[in-house]
Amino acid sequence: MVATGTIATVVALAVTVSLPCFLYGAWIMIDNDPITWGVLTWHLKYIVTGLTLTTVPLLLWMAPRLFGLGDNSTQFSGYAVVHAFVGLTAYAFLAFGFTGIVRIFRAKWEHDLYHDYDEDVLLGEIGGDRMDHWRTRLRIGVFGYTFFWILAWLTGLTRYAIRYL
Repeated sequence: MVATGTIATVVALAVTVSLPCFLYGAWIMIDNDPITWGVLTWHLKYIVTGLTLTTVPLLLWMAPRLFGLGDNSTQFSGYAVVHAFVGLTAYAFLAFGFTGIVRIFRAKWEHDLYHDYDEDVLLGEIGGDRMDHWRTRLRIGVFGYTFFWILAWLTGLTRYAIRYL
């Protein structure tokens, strides 16, 4: 059987590797105008990779250990609870941001702005009077996810250092 410290190291590395994926994915969106289908899929490759590197360890190793399902000893105490709370808050912001992404994606898709970009068409015009609301939700979701993800990452690295180094 693989030692817990080895698995913890692999998990810490996987989650840490997701940070450059998130940063590069964000840079793609910031650096490109217009956002075409190619730019969007290029961006999503990095974001989905980052989310996978974070979510798979969360579901397969962190969550079961929090409640003692993986090694018969509960981790549901002190710093582990803080780490879990901050991490779940990040995912809550991600879900909040997704509500905006879906509406923005649908409006751009319906007007074929990913394939046939028209500079004269404003996003606020195609999405109705609520588009600014959905764009705000997206921004809040992305900022909140990023902020709380970094806090969760730092608390997780601190827990790792205290337990395994």
